[in-house]
Amino acid sequence: MPHTTQRYDTLAAARNWKPGANGIKHMKITEIFGENTLSLDGLRDRLPKEVWKQLEKTITEGQELNISVADSVAVAMKDWAIEKGATHYTHWFQPLTGATAEKHDSFITPNKGGGAVAEFSGKDLIQGEPDASSFPSGGLRPTFEARGYTAWDPTSPVFLVENQNGTYLAIPTAFASYMGESLDHKTPLLRSVEALNKQALRALKLFGKDARRVVSTVGCEQEYFLIDQEFFYRRPDFMTSNRTLVGAKPPRGQEMDDHYFGSIPQRVLSFMLDAERELYRLGIPVKTRHNEVAPSQYEIAPIFETCNIAADHQQLMMITLKRVARKYGLECILHEKPFDGLNGSGKHVNWSLSTNAGANLLEPGDSPHQNMQFLFFFGAVLRAVYKHQDLLRVSIASAANDHRLGANEAPPAIMSAYIGEQLEDIIHQMLNGGLKKSKQGGLLGLGTPVLPDLPLHAGDRNRTSPFAFTGNKFEFRAVGSSQSISFPIVVLNTIVADAIDELCTELEKTIEKDGLEASLSRVLAETFAKSKDIVFNGDGYSDDWQKEAKKRGLLNLRTTADALPKLRDKKNIELFEKFSVLNEREIESRLEIWAEQYVTTLTIEVDTTEAIAKTMVYPAAVRYLEELSNVVKNGKEIGIKSSGAESMLKTVSEGLDNLGKALDKLRKVQETLKAETALEQTAEYRDKIIPVMTEVRDAVDFLERYVADDYWPLPIYREMLFVK
Repeated sequence: MPHTTQRYDTLAAARNWKPGANGIKHMKITEIFGENTLSLDGLRDRLPKEVWKQLEKTITEGQELNISVADSVAVAMKDWAIEKGATHYTHWFQPLTGATAEKHDSFITPNKGGGAVAEFSGKDLIQGEPDASSFPSGGLRPTFEARGYTAWDPTSPVFLVENQNGTYLAIPTAFASYMGESLDHKTPLLRSVEALNKQALRALKLFGKDARRVVSTVGCEQEYFLIDQEFFYRRPDFMTSNRTLVGAKPPRGQEMDDHYFGSIPQRVLSFMLDAERELYRLGIPVKTRHNEVAPSQYEIAPIFETCNIAADHQQLMMITLKRVARKYGLECILHEKPFDGLNGSGKHVNWSLSTNAGANLLEPGDSPHQNMQFLFFFGAVLRAVYKHQDLLRVSIASAANDHRLGANEAPPAIMSAYIGEQLEDIIHQMLNGGLKKSKQGGLLGLGTPVLPDLPLHAGDRNRTSPFAFTGNKFEFRAVGSSQSISFPIVVLNTIVADAIDELCTELEKTIEKDGLEASLSRVLAETFAKSKDIVFNGDGYSDDWQKEAKKRGLLNLRTTADALPKLRDKKNIELFEKFSVLNEREIESRLEIWAEQYVTTLTIEVDTTEAIAKTMVYPAAVRYLEELSNVVKNGKEIGIKSSGAESMLKTVSEGLDNLGKALDKLRKVQETLKAETALEQTAEYRDKIIPVMTEVRDAVDFLERYVADDYWPLPIYREMLFVK
């Protein structure tokens, strides 16, 4: 009879799930796509022509919104939502928690006759008023000053959220304090969009190109893990921290390389199809699904959208994945490193620039050396990454992402740009006498006439690069799987706007005298000479690269505690203020919030680790020790020497002693913490707490390898990763 049954009960959900239990009918994507979103086409059909023209200028050209237009739009939205069964509406916003927030109000208003009417005005649409002091503000809002505002974002479509008992209308909004300071992710994102648009249009004008608007477009590859819900709720660390704080390496992890792109398990595929259906209905253009490298790890990716809508859709995607997974007895884990020693999860942000006519400004064409417009924007991005590598690192800093960066196919913390052989050769040519030709890929033959020759790209891909050019876009691979993509995009938009501004200023000095081609050749040669040190096409994991990066003067901000202080550097404050993306108070507030979140995350992990070790692992090991002691004692009483039992008794006893010492050390270290500010605390936690937490984990993992399986209280890696 096992001494504990909780781990064995965890198999029940996997055994009891049957195909079709949560089944959906065959879906017709073209019919359901966007049915829960009021698209621009749908809105146009419901509005008077003149109203639509004014709204369209706001959406496509950034013109100010008229309140009379808002009234007409509000009626159209209300009618559409009520036709779909909605009873309430909410201003859906993204505070600096990294999650989303909403407060629901009913459409219904009582009338004098004792009945009720459905009302929704332009004022209701444009402005809401949540409590600003209850969200992270970094000192912008003390508790006694509560007022804050949400403001409708007309560039992102409204959508419906369905529950089995009702439906409500969600209106994407920005969130600001009573004094107008940003308390969210959307506001600086929209500001950065305007900054980038202004500078990109300025550059295109120099090239004689007429465009009304330039936006950054984004497509994100979302990685995630799925585990049986039973395992999730049997693990206190998953419940509080979304990762395993203890857990020994299993005999088999991802060493066989058999999971990546493998056949998707039936239960998982059923979940994916259901989740994709919900995402299609919300108008989210998901394109790709597949098994990722680690067991129980998967990926979903949409096609490109404008960055603001992509950011909203990413938040909706994470919510939908977690909600739908529970229908199948699964838990969707979005943490960057839920399992030690296995691949972590990222959210690769594919970023590019597009005009209102759909022209991709980062499309090199067949002869990049002759495409001077492409080289201008490409050079601007490299200049931006080199000059502001610190901000890129800050934009992906978190306690969770620190575990992921630098191993298991995640890029290192050193920011560098992979550009491939073709573009590296073009830079070399430009710096050594001028452009002559572009390397071509040609065709790849596969050695048999039944298989076609394949077009060979002029450059390979690099998994270890944090920022890689991949054909006609840059892929920011260092972004964490659980984070909002908004601030990484804010940084990209702003630093590229800054680089374009600098290049345009240099061009404008000589373009009238020397002409575009001569001026551009000189300016590009200068910018490539200044920023070439950021280019690295090799192995980002190698020790040689660590040394080489140091020689080049590149930053190696290994942890969040190393990175965050860079946010308040003078050059960064001046950058954000120059383009009116963030003011100094807003920057300081974010620094305070992110430092506090880092410390709070680790505090929760420390407390949870202690609780697991003291109340679950220690008692289990003591009970097993008692059993071993009885075996040895009884053997001696009947004259049988059990060297094996004695050896195991000694090993487990020493393991318990080591765990006790590690726990005592952790308690004493916590008592020595003296830092007062959140930013100072990040360094203390990095230097003092994390190393001792690792010691506690090592002691627990050692005991897991020796304590009898029927005593061990926690689901182990082998079960969580391979029971599907």
